[in-house]
Amino acid sequence: MMNKCLMLLALVALGTQAQTRSYSVLSTDAAQKMVAAGLKQCTKDGYHVTVAVVDRSGVLKALARDELAGPHTIESARKKAFTSASMGVNTTDMANNIADKPALSGLRDMHPDILILGGGVPVRIDDQLVAGIGVGGAPGGHLDQACAEAALKTLLK
Repeated sequence: MMNKCLMLLALVALGTQAQTRSYSVLSTDAAQKMVAAGLKQCTKDGYHVTVAVVDRSGVLKALARDELAGPHTIESARKKAFTSASMGVNTTDMANNIADKPALSGLRDMHPDILILGGGVPVRIDDQLVAGIGVGGAPGGHLDQACAEAALKTLLK
């Protein structure tokens, strides 16, 4: 009987070990640094924008708005960040794919927070999707994306 109990405990321990997973997360401090860096880059380039970072689940982690950015840029930045985090790709690529393949246009209607315009970039740590960053307010999605990509470089420092 004792051997059976020990064997059962060993199997339970192995099963528990096999189910353990490790996830990388983006700290709030890192999210705030990214937002500041994105805002700084766009300001340097002459654009008044909002920058948002969401976690892997799409929940807002950090946001900053230039004093002269339009009020619509807050939701634009957040939704671009949400879209890149939930889909795992940058929103410029998504917009281009939909333009090339109109059958994919239904992606726009999957969730009310999806916004498929340039300026959203997924954030990865050790090849794991941990967040999304979105920028809204520059006069073109490619310019929003450039600011988001500049902000990503703060993770490499």
